Amino acid sequence: MGKYKAKTQATVASVTGFIDSIENDSRREDARTLVRIFKDATGWQPRMWGPSIIGFGVYHYTYDSGHSGSMCATGFSPRKANFAIYAADFPGRADLLKKLGKHRSGAGQCLYVNKLADVRVDVLAEILRKSLVELRKQWPVTVS
Repeated sequence: MGKYKAKTQATVASVTGFIDSIENDSRREDARTLVRIFKDATGWQPRMWGPSIIGFGVYHYTYDSGHSGSMCATGFSPRKANFAIYAADFPGRADLLKKLGKHRSGAGQCLYVNKLADVRVDVLAEILRKSLVELRKQWPVTVS
């Protein structure tokens, strides 16, 4: 049996080039703004993970099964229909989500936002910061 390798890996692809390739003008501008929000909230530079995730930091995990790997600590993916925002769960998250604005929650820790004008960016930044605090309690988190 071969060792499992995660599909989503950090790459050397250009974050700026990826954002520049987004066809929709407002989605491209929102992606640029999200990069600034994530940089301010984390203190880290963005890095591409796989072909479409803009990640910040990295956490290293090992499950009870022995499976281990690495993934961006937080990040987002500018999809055609919405932005998928990846942020770990933490105590009090539900209360912050009530203040966030128009969004929906997905499986795991995903948030889906159609456009930044729909949400309070200050609340989003707080969600990102608290997500990283919680993630650090479970796994080693470093700069990517």
